[in-house]
Amino acid sequence: MSDFLTHECGIAAVRLRKPLAYYYDRYGTCLWGLNKLFLLMEKQHNRGQDGTGIGCVKIDMPIGQPYVHRRRGIEKDALAQIFRKEIKDFFKMSRKGVMDHKDPESVKKHFDFGGEILIGHLRYGTSGDFDAGSCHPYLRRSNWPTRTLMVMGNFNMTNAAELNEVLIDRGQHPVFGTDTQTVLEEIGYHLDEAHTDLYRHLRDSGVSGAEIPARISEALDLPKLVAESAASWDGGYAICGAIGNGDMFVMRDPHGIRPCHMLVTEDIIAFASERVPLMTVFEADASEVKAVDPGSVITIKSDGSFSDSAFAPPRRYTPCSFEKIYFSRGNDPQIYRERKAMGAALVPQVVESIQGAFDKTVFSFIPNTAETAYYGLMDGLRLYRRQEVRSAILQASEDGTLTPELVDDLILRNWPKGEKVAHKDIKMRTFISQEKGRDQLVSHVYDITYGVVKPGDYLVALDDSIVRGTTLKQSILKILARTKPSKIVVCSTAPQIRYPDCYGIDMSELGKFIAFQATVALHRRAGRQSLLDRIYDDCRAELKLPADQRKNRVQAVYAAFSEEEIAAEISRMVYPEGIEWDGEVEVIFQSIENLHASIKGDCGDWYFTGNYPTPGGYSMVNQAYLRWYEGVCGRSYDLPL
Repeated sequence: MSDFLTHECGIAAVRLRKPLAYYYDRYGTCLWGLNKLFLLMEKQHNRGQDGTGIGCVKIDMPIGQPYVHRRRGIEKDALAQIFRKEIKDFFKMSRKGVMDHKDPESVKKHFDFGGEILIGHLRYGTSGDFDAGSCHPYLRRSNWPTRTLMVMGNFNMTNAAELNEVLIDRGQHPVFGTDTQTVLEEIGYHLDEAHTDLYRHLRDSGVSGAEIPARISEALDLPKLVAESAASWDGGYAICGAIGNGDMFVMRDPHGIRPCHMLVTEDIIAFASERVPLMTVFEADASEVKAVDPGSVITIKSDGSFSDSAFAPPRRYTPCSFEKIYFSRGNDPQIYRERKAMGAALVPQVVESIQGAFDKTVFSFIPNTAETAYYGLMDGLRLYRRQEVRSAILQASEDGTLTPELVDDLILRNWPKGEKVAHKDIKMRTFISQEKGRDQLVSHVYDITYGVVKPGDYLVALDDSIVRGTTLKQSILKILARTKPSKIVVCSTAPQIRYPDCYGIDMSELGKFIAFQATVALHRRAGRQSLLDRIYDDCRAELKLPADQRKNRVQAVYAAFSEEEIAAEISRMVYPEGIEWDGEVEVIFQSIENLHASIKGDCGDWYFTGNYPTPGGYSMVNQAYLRWYEGVCGRSYDLPL
């Protein structure tokens, strides 16, 4: 994606099913589980680079010994730094005689991450302020292991403010600023309630104090606890929790908005946001990795037994389509096929835009994440040309006009030509994102390959999505225009992004979307400011209704114009200024129909269509319009409605 967009957290969890001694005997190291956690996180590093956190729970530790540990960091390479430090400490303790790194019992006793439950989180901030304290996992300590709770997840709750009000009404003192704290406290509250009920029952039944902890641990009903905690949640989430007694749970939202996958072997039960890391790290086949069902919670008791149960009734399955378009790594076989299909689906629009002039067109892609879709586009273009050539040859053969010169002209002169034209400077992008003079430097984020596009050629550049259009206007198009093409065609494998997200992607400010800006410009040019005023009143009225009765009033903004009209206005708006070039720019978007045809199964498309899977989505989109109209910046779900 050419626009800089923070998004999507990543989770990883490893539950060892055998004692540490087993892994030392079989694999030659007591750190086998920790090494696997690191690899799962490294394979998902694309999902979150703002901060990193890891946690560990040791099962059946003697009284007086610590059993829960975590590390968090926000350094640029926090993932590597955290693991490097832990490995360094591991061998340092061994050299000093504090611990024998070849003795599993010694490792479990002395090394903080020598436990059976290992969890890790990669963070992109989509709510609240950001510092090391905002990194997952969050920890709620107690001197009762069965009340100690560690939570992490890939999620965003649209109704965090209302959930905090529930905590306040109970007499609690929630810390505002992040919905993670809210989720932790909600689960913690129900954990405390369950623990207290069990304790009083056991105590009143005459069970000795020394026996009570083990009896509570055995009796804790995690599925019930999770169902009670999540009853009022509205959002997309994949959440992992670990309790100090060694119980563990992983849950996925009822609509399946956020991804979560699971692998079970004789050695481990492991979870990750993406399927391929589990396949690669544990050398598993795709068929062995299962998606956690929407509305399900996987619970693993301290004795290693596990179950899969529903904590919410089935709802319409709407997994985030941006996982397919952009977020997930492209080496997943299904995602790879789907991205190629998205590229191929653009062929008719591209051919029309270049008027079939393959002989004077160069095809390329902009960010590296669009490369797979680019292969699909090129495959589709070549298939199109093969069919054209076949028809022409058959016709010439029938007419008696087939000659070697004609064959050469048909096949060699007019064949789709692909080149690597744009190059992205990752280090430059990182520097600019932290620099006040960003606008003055952004034009150097990309560079080009000189000489492959001839003056007067068409240049087709594939992008996976266009959100704000800022980088297109300020950087990419200015650089591509240096090659002096007669026309630049920018193709988006995603449809026009028209509505904000509230389920875990930092894409919530309506006024920043180029599609929205273009549509508003069309209305104002046509003298329809009164329509925009009326929609504002409609959004205000909508927010006074009960949450489950609200509708998306912002859809009325787009109703008067076709996709082609909006795309044409976007093309005008992103045209590069301040350069000596008089060529044409055209921006092409994927259709909703072709997106659904390219993706296998159901997919959530609310950012394109405005059809949200939860009531919180409709509340948020109307609120987003109000904030835009009033000139208020910030995320639309951070404040109470």
